[in-house]
Amino acid sequence: MRLFLSSLRLGNHPERLRALVRPGAGVAVVGNALDAWPERARQNAVTSEFPALRAIGLEPVELDLRDFIGAPDRLRGALEHRELIWVRGGNTFVLRVQLARSGADAVIAESLARDALAYGGYSAGACVAGPSLAGLESVDDPAEVAAVSPGSPVRWDGLGLIEHRVVPHFGTPGYPEEDAIRRIAADYAAAGIAHHRLGDGHALVVDGAHAELR
Repeated sequence: MRLFLSSLRLGNHPERLRALVRPGAGVAVVGNALDAWPERARQNAVTSEFPALRAIGLEPVELDLRDFIGAPDRLRGALEHRELIWVRGGNTFVLRVQLARSGADAVIAESLARDALAYGGYSAGACVAGPSLAGLESVDDPAEVAAVSPGSPVRWDGLGLIEHRVVPHFGTPGYPEEDAIRRIAADYAAAGIAHHRLGDGHALVVDGAHAELR
């Protein structure tokens, strides 16, 4: 399994993401954590990911999970020629429901198990890789799910790609929700819940059996 989970974008070690795939690898950029945003702002935020990925020699295109609702086989085909899926931040609960509605949660897990795909993501994209989203409701509003997909239940389970939960933006001076982030980490620690505390610039990198926090 190949994973690059960061707090903010490519972090301080983009070369570690670059090393997980071949030169010129195609990247499917997923911005569905922003689906509750106005469409123009959402699209601008998605394409803002492209320059940094191109700067390390990758070829990004958007993969909008809304185009694959109820069509996991088509999604599987769309990912066939992509070596990396890059999942940007936003609302973790909105992202999780869109992963479920499109079947991307299962497709990603299958592709990672076959080592046919690497997974990268930051903030919400990193949080959803863990086993549970419980606790994140203090920084991401689960009610936004209803605006995106009326009738869909809020999902509290993560993808389970890693065993620990992720707390992004930890200890980042000036971050708007710094106090809430610290409370989440403190609550996890008090409950004995294993978690990774990622400051902006940090990333958890998994390459097969090797894992390191940079």
